[in-house]
Amino acid sequence: MSKGQSILNWIDERFPLSSTMKAHITEYYAPKNFNFWYFFGSLAMLVLVIQIVTGIFLTMNYKPDAATAFLSVEYIMRDVAGGWIIRYMHSTGASMFFVVVYLHMFRGLIYGSYKQPRELIWVFGTLIFLCLMAEAFMGYLLPWGQMSFWGAQVIVNLFGSIPVIGPDLSVWIRGDYVVSDATLNRFFALHVIAVPLVLLALVVAHLVALHEVGSNNPDGVEIKKNKDPKTGIPLDGIPFHPYYTVKDVLGVAVFLIVFSAIVFFMPEMGGYFLEHPNFDPADPLKTPPHIAPVWYFTPFYAILRAIPSFLGTQVWGVLGMGAAVVLIAFLPWLDKSPVKSIRYRGPKFKFMLVLFIIAFIGLGILGAMPTTSSRTVIAQVLSAVYFAFFLGMPIYTKNDVGSEPVPSRVTETNAKRQLRFLVLVAVTVVGAALFAMNV
Repeated sequence: MSKGQSILNWIDERFPLSSTMKAHITEYYAPKNFNFWYFFGSLAMLVLVIQIVTGIFLTMNYKPDAATAFLSVEYIMRDVAGGWIIRYMHSTGASMFFVVVYLHMFRGLIYGSYKQPRELIWVFGTLIFLCLMAEAFMGYLLPWGQMSFWGAQVIVNLFGSIPVIGPDLSVWIRGDYVVSDATLNRFFALHVIAVPLVLLALVVAHLVALHEVGSNNPDGVEIKKNKDPKTGIPLDGIPFHPYYTVKDVLGVAVFLIVFSAIVFFMPEMGGYFLEHPNFDPADPLKTPPHIAPVWYFTPFYAILRAIPSFLGTQVWGVLGMGAAVVLIAFLPWLDKSPVKSIRYRGPKFKFMLVLFIIAFIGLGILGAMPTTSSRTVIAQVLSAVYFAFFLGMPIYTKNDVGSEPVPSRVTETNAKRQLRFLVLVAVTVVGAALFAMNV
């Protein structure tokens, strides 16, 4: 027995290292027909690690004090060795986190990864998304720039419109009657300690639940139903390691190329990743001409603005914005389709999915733009489409099955089918973006 093996045996006697590796990596059998859509789960884990590591280094020089917070960020950018790249990696990572998470959620949507027996995985995923939103919002205040200050002021004030508890709730969130030093300290503690702990716990729960029931696949076929009678190994499964760990390396390499290009050449991304007003220190006496959240919040912000105030309160807009996020968690029970994958669904779901993509992209663009009467009307129409996709799902998904039957075994990836779908998505996204920008 080698010395390395003896050390491993010593560890295994005291900690389940080898058994854990086998259960979740080397002997975890995943469907053999994964395609590129399955890169984004591992990429989300990569970005989480990037955010944690860069965040640790940023806290070494950041000061959560209203008088010095902005200056400490400038100190990190100008005087700390390598501080500029750490800050840009963290700010770029925040946006890229939402890019990969949105694509990861979209993959679950098109392949029905939320349907039985994966309901709990989807619920955990939705809670992770909510935690990410909270983490991003609190981190957004920390640079203490103009948009950080006034964005937080607007969003926190919205909680004041909630009946009965609203005023006290907004004061509790701020820790003061206005966004101040107390708010900055509170958000810093939550951003650095509390929310990340909850987020990590949810990620672990998400992965444990996934490995308990097994991964979905583009065909929506349960590979555990077809096992080798002698070994008990799924006939359509392959070990996650080394096959998918090696495959994920390709996705990581492409992602890091894009990530590095943004960090080194366009970290502001035209003002979408780092807004231009945020390079000015917070001034409570000077309101920016247009206040809007970061791009990944704009679809929900557009829904908030699209719902008119009633009796002088914005509570319906706040409820609408909250419902737009919470409804995502109920997809497993709203979808009544007998099939999972979009490959075998009928035209109703595909049509509604195209409308949903148009609505989401359009709302995202409108939420970043100043309001006008025409934009408000369009946002109201797109908001109605957004909610119709979820609330109408029990009706249009029932018995909505395509002409092609669901196979009993997984099929190899059909390149032509993937290409057609990608072209459809690309045309839909570009069309929605061009329409919204020209309104």
